[in-house]
Amino acid sequence: MRIGLALGGGAGLGWAHIGVVRVLEAEGIHADIVSGTSIGSIVGACVAADMLDDLEEIARELTFKEMLSLGQFGFKSGSLIGAGKIERRLRDHFGTLAIEQMPKPFAAVAADLYTGERVVFDKGDVVTALRASSAVPGVLPPVETGRMLLGDGGMVDPIPVSAARDLGADFIIAVDLQGDYEGRARRYGLSPDGKKNGRALRTARAGWSMALQALSRARLELDQPDVIITPEIGHIDMVDFTKAHELIALGKKVALDELPSIWAAMERANLAEKSA
Repeated sequence: MRIGLALGGGAGLGWAHIGVVRVLEAEGIHADIVSGTSIGSIVGACVAADMLDDLEEIARELTFKEMLSLGQFGFKSGSLIGAGKIERRLRDHFGTLAIEQMPKPFAAVAADLYTGERVVFDKGDVVTALRASSAVPGVLPPVETGRMLLGDGGMVDPIPVSAARDLGADFIIAVDLQGDYEGRARRYGLSPDGKKNGRALRTARAGWSMALQALSRARLELDQPDVIITPEIGHIDMVDFTKAHELIALGKKVALDELPSIWAAMERANLAEKSA
């Protein structure tokens, strides 16, 4: 039985993926196939390339000042932040590695801004795939390739279960970073007893978060994984990449809590495979 890992998008919340993977590997549950969207593609590529130690070290040491230093602010590239420094950082780690050269099959999901179609990278340059998959429109510049203009895959496939299945996964564990909407609503100060003034920005952010959660749920219902892991991380801002210590710990916690369900689902899948 080939185990697939589908890692969802969520910007700075993606460090929680590291904690989930650490617990699974400690339990002997090793992914044979990995897929990812947005930040999930970056973590997933490090899992597939056996580089998770390097990524965790970077994540834990990243400060707000260093996060700002990666940005090239301006609108000349059609986005708030340029991608030159980020691409150089990715090249430092992946070089010119091709997806086909990775120890494990890997796929990153992006969206074509010309057509609205989902685009899956399961071969070719790793860095190009990661840049495209994580190019949040208006924030990071899209990637032009061929006749496509590629942006963040979270717009069309926030948790790429089918990408892992298409690569041959028999049993898929999905990690949903968008599921803790109630935690986000509380962080925005939205509650029956909350302040009534100044709601415009808070409700706008809550609406965006609700839309992300709804899209994730719809995709998971359309293409169901065997296990869904949803860390309780709504209290942390998605744009804050400096909370790695807390997010990794929360990823470990939810994975440990879900272990009985994971083992039970794997047992059912094994029995079904043997009886087929």
